[in-house]
Amino acid sequence: MTARTVRTAVAALAAGSLLALAACSTPSEGDNGDGGAPGGADSLVVGIANEPDTLSPLLGYGKDGNSKIFDGLLRRDAGMNLQPALAATLPEISDDGLTYTYPLREDITFSDGEPFTAEDVVFTYETILDDTTLNPNKDELDAVESVEAPDEHTVVFTLGYPYAPFAERTVLPIAAAHAAAGQDINTGPYNTDPVGTGPYLLTGWTRGERLTFEANPDYWGGAPDITRLTMAVIPDDDVRATRLRTGDLDAAVLPPNLAATFDGEPGLTTLQAESADFRAVTLPTGHPVTGDRDIRRALDLAANRELMVDSILTGAGHAAYGPVPTASDWFARGTERPYDPEAAARLLEEAGWEAGGDGIRAKDGQRAAFTLWYPAGDRLRQEHALAYASDAREVGVDITVESGSWEVIEGRLATDAVLSGGGDPADPDFELYGLLASSLAGDGWNNMGHYDNPAVDAQLDLGRRSADPAERSAAYDAVQREFAADPGYTFLTHIDHMYVMRDAWENVTTQVEPHDHGLGHGPWWNVEEWTIRP
Repeated sequence: MTARTVRTAVAALAAGSLLALAACSTPSEGDNGDGGAPGGADSLVVGIANEPDTLSPLLGYGKDGNSKIFDGLLRRDAGMNLQPALAATLPEISDDGLTYTYPLREDITFSDGEPFTAEDVVFTYETILDDTTLNPNKDELDAVESVEAPDEHTVVFTLGYPYAPFAERTVLPIAAAHAAAGQDINTGPYNTDPVGTGPYLLTGWTRGERLTFEANPDYWGGAPDITRLTMAVIPDDDVRATRLRTGDLDAAVLPPNLAATFDGEPGLTTLQAESADFRAVTLPTGHPVTGDRDIRRALDLAANRELMVDSILTGAGHAAYGPVPTASDWFARGTERPYDPEAAARLLEEAGWEAGGDGIRAKDGQRAAFTLWYPAGDRLRQEHALAYASDAREVGVDITVESGSWEVIEGRLATDAVLSGGGDPADPDFELYGLLASSLAGDGWNNMGHYDNPAVDAQLDLGRRSADPAERSAAYDAVQREFAADPGYTFLTHIDHMYVMRDAWENVTTQVEPHDHGLGHGPWWNVEEWTIRP
């Protein structure tokens, strides 16, 4: 998808941002020239909300592609079509869908000068699948039975079942076996000092502040024009906006209402990227209120999604009824839930949840109340949480909204609700399985609410294992319809990603984006292909 300028304007930047700015160091402070500073056309300083836990693909970094340090066998272009990267061509797939053969390019070296070969591919996938490797996404490679290198420039994957979207999984970055082997994969130096084949080299990482990169002059795709890249880690949305306004940043990811305040600013351009990024409320099954199916169904009807899109997103998004966006060909038409607080109230009355003197319902001595967490500093999630709590109170459910660090929130996933985010625009298996499969309940950030529905499990498994497009479509349709009847989350919105940046470069575009945006996703998804505007 190409960039387009935002046309909507809203209220000015919130008061108090300058005070927050004073407490936060600038990305160029202490860089001594390594990270560059805003203003130079050959450098880019970007404000992002979050930083990765690791820079090792063996532990999950860059799994959806667009890593600046690494390349995958395949990559996606601006239209999200798969293209060869480290592979010389797209894979040859056997008639039974169980064998994928990739011929590899023979002219590629890692950033330390060592040659890239098939053994690096074998090492990467086998290490991820090893039981001792703490990669939270290894279930995404569940279909892989073996990966072999018949010669230095050929890799063959054998699957245990015909996993239709497997080629899309091979955008996963390839690690350098010679640099990563022989150390503790989970804690070793490769996590913070990676060696890859990508267009940029890591030159520094100050956790909680910045990551700095310089162009790889020997990159097989050609040396980038943007020679210095800094990712400034600024969790607070208001602070990011202020630092962009004061010229401290060249670009930033912003929530829609803050991005709109830059409309018409000279020298800046605003870009809007369509995404599969959702905001949803987890409803833990282990809690006496959120575990009640009637409460879940009532909250699904009580949520005023369209108002959230209009007021919180200023129109830059869409109502969400599940992780699959309504514009997707995979979306199950007819599963949209109307905003109907009267129906929600009737449902609760019929289920025995009776309103008390304060308007809050109770059943068998249990008050209809629970806590909803959102990460501190995330204005977009805060506003979603407050709007959801307001809607819930209208039907007699009392939600206490709290903020905290992700470390605090993680310890409460099994009992408290969380204003969560996620989403992947590719195959529906990529998001539905991790969110809803009961086998992944409590597995880190997978299935946070411990959702357990045998009918959903059966259809998820069918969709994952079938090679028949019609059968897969029917399976994911069934998943969405069953989920509508038994919601384990209240999905609220899908959010268009908004970026404001200096208008100094050519070939700046966006893709349809996943939830993750920052290092690999955003207008800089192809920064190595940008050219400096004359």
